Amino acid sequence: MPVEFSNVREALFALGVACITFILTVLWGDPFLEVLRRLRIGKRIRIDGPESHFAKLGTPTMGGFLFIVPVVAVTLVLNLVSLVRPVTGRSILLPLGAMLAYAALGAYDDWQGIHGRRAKSGEGILGRYKFLIQVLIGLVIASILHFGFGHRSLAIPGYPQTINLSPWLYIPIVIFVITATTNAVNMTDGLDGLAGLVVSSAFLAYGLIALLQGQIYLSRFCFVMVGALFAFLWFNVYPAALFMGDVGSMGLGAALAVVAFLTGQWALLVLICCVPLAETASVMIQVASAKLSRKYLGRDIRPFKMTPLHHHFEQLGWSEPQITQRFWLISILSAMLGILLAIL
Repeated sequence: MPVEFSNVREALFALGVACITFILTVLWGDPFLEVLRRLRIGKRIRIDGPESHFAKLGTPTMGGFLFIVPVVAVTLVLNLVSLVRPVTGRSILLPLGAMLAYAALGAYDDWQGIHGRRAKSGEGILGRYKFLIQVLIGLVIASILHFGFGHRSLAIPGYPQTINLSPWLYIPIVIFVITATTNAVNMTDGLDGLAGLVVSSAFLAYGLIALLQGQIYLSRFCFVMVGALFAFLWFNVYPAALFMGDVGSMGLGAALAVVAFLTGQWALLVLICCVPLAETASVMIQVASAKLSRKYLGRDIRPFKMTPLHHHFEQLGWSEPQITQRFWLISILSAMLGILLAIL
């Protein structure tokens, strides 16, 4: 099938915007790092983590602002330009709003983990309160998706027609997926460069899917996210000079989930985000195995040496770069397969 000139032009425009976002983010990276150091916003290490991570103590965190601010700035500029020439659409406003809402929650959690009452253990707000707020924000987003944007479809690979779901089913699914993706990305953010590489691959996949489906504005947003994340990785790859914190990981997870729902290809999140899914599954399996084995066998049986999953491989002797690079390769392959299934 011949490639349409308009698609090539839109792809080039999206790549150009991604490059501009990358340059802007890198340029303000050093001043931003200096601000974090002056404010003494340093990483706290939980005592139940690997001993090798104690060397990271004091590394600036809350680095998610490094890519969130340029993404918002570029989006606002494109909206201003659209008064003259249409370069954005309302489809980017919802993932942008979701990112900001969850980033705000993550920022508060990060701040409490550094300067709050539970700062000595590196913990922020209580998990049940954070989960409740996540669900409430997810409810607002799900309502906007369904009643505001009219989304309720599910695309199944290989099946030519989309399936329309009732609001009583669609809205709970949206809340669950957004909350699950947000926490999955948060769990993945445990090694230098890991979350940034994995999530940038996922945004790239959904950016191409959106482009192939004619969702030009949404595709541009995804490429802006990729450019900003690549710039963040400039400072976050091993050995990291900056961590994204909950402000970054929670914002990324929410934005990615909303993008997936806007494309209708949200079922592919299981594949495209297989690494965050595996990280989350490892924690659930570890906890369930420990509780059940103590209750029924009288002894503690744990299938993993440590969770999330990347810590298990650390305990096996893999280095951080090895784990990050291998998990990234898996993410790239799963993203490629996800794009293939989306166009079947």
